[in-house]
Amino acid sequence: MGGVMNQRFVIGITGASGGLYARTLLQILFTMPVELHLVISEAGWDVLAHELNLTQQDFEQFIGSLAGVASTEAHINIHDNHDLFAPVASGSFQMSGMIIIPCSMRTLGAIASGCSHDLISRAADVILKEKRPLMLVTRETPLSLIHLKNMKTVAEAGATVMPASPGFYHHPDSIDVMAEHLIARVLDQINIAVPGAARWGDR
Repeated sequence: MGGVMNQRFVIGITGASGGLYARTLLQILFTMPVELHLVISEAGWDVLAHELNLTQQDFEQFIGSLAGVASTEAHINIHDNHDLFAPVASGSFQMSGMIIIPCSMRTLGAIASGCSHDLISRAADVILKEKRPLMLVTRETPLSLIHLKNMKTVAEAGATVMPASPGFYHHPDSIDVMAEHLIARVLDQINIAVPGAARWGDR
């Protein structure tokens, strides 16, 4: 893909545990010149409120604070998850890729079946048909056979399934460091290198 300049990404946040990962991803992407289209499901809002004590108003203020300290030009658009007329619902709206973080099993199932019931699943469907990178950062354990079959289906369709399984070889000393390491691995998949990310073999 080359550099990140002028790239446009869709970020979906759904109702699985892992709001910290979503917040960390946005913090990192806001240091880069990218255009972001953010969609949060109703259950996603509930999880953000429960895990991070962030109401919708708090989260929007958080986004505003990121924009104020961004080291490079980053743009973000927030879409209602029920708005199927949003630009990201159309294949003619060119996108560089999509990350759903965290990705609930319900959202995974909707994508695997091709049944787009909201903007997040529709945008993912568009990304797949346009053959763009789709990253699904799933968070569920244990996995049922249905979950595993759905993961196989989306992988065969071109998506990358990345369970939220942080590593420990870089000796993380906080939950935030663990989250940052996972996000760096996610962004590797769309050719965005996070400066200073811990990598095996590096000193």
